[in-house]
Amino acid sequence: MIISKQNQLIKQIKALSDKKERDRSGLYIAEGVKLVKEALSFPCRIFALIGTCDGMAKLAETRGERVEEVSEEVFLSVSTEKSPQGVMAVIYKPESFIVNEGDRCLLLDDVQDPNNVGAIIRTAAATGYNTVYLTDNCADPYSPKSVRATMGGIFRVNVVYADRNNLLKTIKKPLIVADMGGENIDTFRGSKEFCLVIGNEGNGVSEQIRKKAKYTVSIPMENGVESLNAAVSAGILMYQLKNSIRR
Repeated sequence: MIISKQNQLIKQIKALSDKKERDRSGLYIAEGVKLVKEALSFPCRIFALIGTCDGMAKLAETRGERVEEVSEEVFLSVSTEKSPQGVMAVIYKPESFIVNEGDRCLLLDDVQDPNNVGAIIRTAAATGYNTVYLTDNCADPYSPKSVRATMGGIFRVNVVYADRNNLLKTIKKPLIVADMGGENIDTFRGSKEFCLVIGNEGNGVSEQIRKKAKYTVSIPMENGVESLNAAVSAGILMYQLKNSIRR
C-alpha cells in the first residue's frame, strides 16, 4: 500500500492536473467508480489504477501497468472530486487521427468551458457523431472536469484536437454553423453528410470558419430568450440534424 504523498507515482498523478503535463506525458485521469468501470470495459491503455481498499472493492476487475492500493489520505491528495469514491485510472490518450468516415461529425470552435466540452462529447456519443474535432484553443477534453462531464463518452468517440487551419483543410464534409441568424432548424433540410460547428460561448463561430460554411442554422426562441448554453444548443442541433435526414 502507498502511504506517502511523496511517492513518485502519486507525484506523477498529481501533476496531471496541469494541461502541459497531460500533453507531455500523453496521460489523463478518469476518477470515480462509474468512469473507471467504463474505462476497464473499453480497450483503453491504462497506465495506473489506484484506489483505497473500499474503492478497489467496488470494481469487478482491475488492470493496468500498475495497480496500487493507497491510503485514504494519499487518495484525497490526488483526487479532483468533491466527494471522492476512492478509485482512479490513469489512462494513455488514444492516438487521434483526422478521418472522414461516417455521415456526420462535430467541430468545436474555441469552446472554453470544460463542462461544455465534456457534455457535448457525451451527447455526440449518444447521437452517433463518432468524431469530435476541437480547435486548439478549446478547453482540453482530457482535463478532469471535461472527462467527468463526458460520463464515459470520451471512450466512445474519436477526439481530434488540432489547429483550426489543419482541420479546415482536412474536413471534407459540408460545414453547418450554429448561429442565431441562421435558418430555423425546424425547417432546415441539408445533406446526409455534414459537420456541425459549435462556436465559442461569448463570440460564436470564428470568421475563418464562417467563410467556409455551407449552411447556418438557428434554434427558434420564445419568451424573449436570446441564447442557450453551448452544450444545450449542441445537443438540440445534433438530434434535429440527425432526424432531418429521415424526414
